[in-house]
Amino acid sequence: MTQDSSLDLPDGVVVTGEIHDRYDEILTADALALVAKLHREYGDRRDALLLARAARAKDLIDGGTLDFAAETAAVRAADWSVAEPAPGLVDRRVEMTGPTDRKMTINALNSGAKVWLADLEDANTPLWENMIGGQLNLLDATRRQIDFRTDEGKSYALKPADELATVVVRPRGWHLPEKHITVDGEPVAGALVDFALYFFHCAKLQIEAGRGPYFYLPKMESHLEARLWNEVFTTAQDVLSLPVGTIRATVLIETIPAAFEMEEILYELRQHSAGLNAGRWDYLFSIIKKFRTRGEAFVLPDRNAVTMAAPFMRAYANLLVQTCHQRGAHAIGGMAAFIPSRRDPEINTTAFAKVREDKQREEAATALTARGWHTQTWCHCAEKFSMTFWAKSSTSATISARTSVFRPRTCSMSPVRPESAPAMASRTRSASACSIWRPGWPARVR
Repeated sequence: MTQDSSLDLPDGVVVTGEIHDRYDEILTADALALVAKLHREYGDRRDALLLARAARAKDLIDGGTLDFAAETAAVRAADWSVAEPAPGLVDRRVEMTGPTDRKMTINALNSGAKVWLADLEDANTPLWENMIGGQLNLLDATRRQIDFRTDEGKSYALKPADELATVVVRPRGWHLPEKHITVDGEPVAGALVDFALYFFHCAKLQIEAGRGPYFYLPKMESHLEARLWNEVFTTAQDVLSLPVGTIRATVLIETIPAAFEMEEILYELRQHSAGLNAGRWDYLFSIIKKFRTRGEAFVLPDRNAVTMAAPFMRAYANLLVQTCHQRGAHAIGGMAAFIPSRRDPEINTTAFAKVREDKQREEAATALTARGWHTQTWCHCAEKFSMTFWAKSSTSATISARTSVFRPRTCSMSPVRPESAPAMASRTRSASACSIWRPGWPARVR
């Protein structure tokens, strides 16, 4: 695909994606100059870290194991804490996530949730149109210049500013490239593109609105990857003449290697840290992926039966909570992926009961300081949820408790052989999901 000539591009930058209406508002010369700067300074480091991931994965396949690293023991033993919560991130009792299409952007901000995870990653197909269109929607929402009308004539608009959720953007992980933007002939990491475009256009607008440029960082596997993010943040803040610590980032602990480096990850980002999140669904996938050659002891039962009550999941969640409380950070609960229906009260009753059970278990078992959950279709669920949970809790008190961290033995962070193998119904559901998902994905990503 050839470069689009309608844009004013910095030296060495090529954009091959189709330029639709208003894309030039996002793909400005100054914004792309930031993308290029970050790629030139940190692209090689990112590539090296991905090679380190592959080497660690091979070691696990060959029979290796995971443990708390001796070389970072001093970090775990030292007395330090992360930065105080930033404006708009003090109360995180209810969070929701969803993609950045125009209707969802409005509904999510209006939902009654305290935080909206504006998702450029898992809830989003990484089409060029979705990535740049999502950036436009985030910019319009930050400017309060966003609305939406359906074909049936229904209109959507933002509520007053003090009723809106705080925006926390999730860029793509380090492993995904953005093939439509190259710098000096090299594709740029999707993570850097997503971060830089949002930060450049929206950081100062968010600060003026009493919030800030906040991010959720996915799929990390080591504290060195967190260190790279921290350096990216420092450089970007310098470009816009913003103080260090303006950016805040919550890290999703959703890979098993990262579970053994939680304190180190918080330490690397401590000036920019907004806590850790228990990304339990990807955490299960990470265990399957990392230990897929290790025999029956690592075969899990039906995925719907592997709840946070399972010993290895409880150990992971408890360690996350203890780590965050020790370091003065928010510990964010896992996503409850029960989707209600606007038309079927029976489905709603079941969905709310499952969400309630899930969050009560988190509160009773792990004392998580926030409740992360998910819906893409019915945003007012979050408002009901916030009214029924944690009404008597003090957010500031829950992150200030200083407790000692009990690090479970390595074996308790790994799954044990289940009592039963995956049921045939589970295998059938998984095969059906793959058969539906797989043909459509490659055809649409262009």
